[in-house]
Formats: sequence, C-alpha cells, structure tokens
Amino acid sequence: MSTVNIPRLNLNDYINGSAADRKQFSDKIGEAFNQTGFVTITNHGLSKQLIDELYSQVKALFALPDDIKQKYEIPGLAGQRGYTGKGKETAKGFKTPDLKEFWQIGQTVTDGSAIKELYPDNVVVDELPSFNTTTLEVYKKLEDAGKHLLQAISVYLNLPENYFDDKVHNGNSILRTLHYFPITDPDSVPDDAVRAGAHEDINLITLLIGASADGLELLTREGTWFPVKAHGEDLVVNVGDMLQRLTNNKLKSTTHRVVNPPRELMKYSRFSVPFFLHPKSGMDLTSLDSCIDEEHPKLYTDITAGEYLDERLREIGLKM
Repeated sequence: MSTVNIPRLNLNDYINGSAADRKQFSDKIGEAFNQTGFVTITNHGLSKQLIDELYSQVKALFALPDDIKQKYEIPGLAGQRGYTGKGKETAKGFKTPDLKEFWQIGQTVTDGSAIKELYPDNVVVDELPSFNTTTLEVYKKLEDAGKHLLQAISVYLNLPENYFDDKVHNGNSILRTLHYFPITDPDSVPDDAVRAGAHEDINLITLLIGASADGLELLTREGTWFPVKAHGEDLVVNVGDMLQRLTNNKLKSTTHRVVNPPRELMKYSRFSVPFFLHPKSGMDLTSLDSCIDEEHPKLYTDITAGEYLDERLREIGLKM
C-alpha cells in the first residue's frame, strides 16, 4: 500500500508566522515536493466569494454557443490566449486528444517594463464583462500566492529566499479555465479518450483552484494511481517540469491525469481552474550545482524557460 505524502499547509504560517512556523512550512513543502510533488494549501488569499464568482463566470463562458467561443480562438497564439476548442490538445505521448476545451489568460504588465511587448494582449470576452475582471483578480492573487510558495521552496533548497522573485516578476504565467464537456454518448468516443491524459506540467509550479468534480489522480512511485482531493477552497499545488529540471529531480514533477467518471456521470460537465506559474522566458533552467553530486549526476541539458516551453507546446500539439 502506497503512503502518499500530500500535506495540508497554511500559507499564512509562512507569510506571517514566526521563524519556527516559516521553517516548518518550508521543510514540509520541500519534503512533499521531494516525495510526491503535491501539497494542498489553505489561507492562500482567495476568498470563497471570489472562488464562487470565478466558477460562476467560467460556467457562463463555456455555456456560450460554439460559434461565439470560436471567434475567440486566435490562430498563431498556440492557445496561449483566449479560447482553445475541443480536440486541440493531446497529452505528450498520446494520439487521442483530451476531452476538454479551455480559455487562457496571460500576464498583464503594468509597471512599464519593456517585456510587455513580448506578450500578446489578453482576449476580452465581450459577452461577459465580469469574466474579464474576475479572472484578472484571480490571476494576480494566485501569482502572489505562488511567489510566496517559491520563497519557501528557495529556503528548502538553501537558496536566497528571494531567488525566484525577479525571475517570476512579469513572468509568462497562465490562468487556464477548463471545461471537461459532457459526453452524452460514451460509445461514440474512442476507448483511449480521457479528460486529461497522463502528463506532467511544463512550468515551475501549478496552483489549482479545486474542481467541480472528482477525477484528478497522481501516479505514485509504486506505479499506482492515487486520487487527489482538496478540502473546500484549498489550492492543490504541484511541481512542474521546469522546477524539476532546475533541481535535477530533487523536486518531483509528478505524472497526473483527470480520469473519466463512471458512464452514468459522463453526461455532466467538470470545470477546473489551474494557474501555471512560469518565469520569464530568459530564465536559465540549468540544474543547480547544489542539486548535483556523485549520487545525483546531472540529468538534463541546459535550456532556457522559453526554449523549453516552445519545445513542449509543439509536443502537445498546440504549436506547429
């Protein structure tokens, strides 16, 4: 039987706690990310009211007619802004696309930095003004929570606490609103079609705001699938491949998936909202010297975050 370490941690202990509280938080998140790559986080800065409003707006977005949504699918953006329709994204190593559609919101640069020119503008939903304002507020709050989590990870790695601060400021982070659409005729979909095929995330860390239904599972070291559940409004936070590369596998980017529900529940939608925290594209992902030794030889070639993102977007079919 697998022992899966997914601790429930209070982010306020790190932000406002004593030195002992902060060290305990850092140790626990580091230990979990070393073992399973997943934690759940409470007191993260998003109120229940904001989360409820977010999900209300997300459901309204995907309830729009297909012809309305499709006008927001922008060729050439590799799905990085606006709408991406059904059958467009395929997990790495799979041939059958995931059973989902999604909308992505990116960085809004407000401090005059020249990096603004590198980012496409976010796509505004004319039909749902509150969707635009709510997702922007959620983006900023999750970005702030993510920066604190990366500070705790830095301490665990014996790096300066602010190691990631300048790398993720105005970073290429993405808020994705996801709709796993209903399957009214399960016999009509391929046998290997799933809501989200087994994959690892590309970025540094992912912060997931719950979901409207179960289905998220992680692959344990023993090769079994373990369901990941969060309490109420807790965030589920996991390591992405960029952080795994940087730490030479000290921190684990754990394979996870979203499985299909039982046939009788396939007719219902599932919604979720992950925030993929990315650094700026120029960040060097060369593995840290402190994570390399005789027992842990260097596993990865040197690459920047932008080069790695480009490579992965091609692998999952979003970029040609």
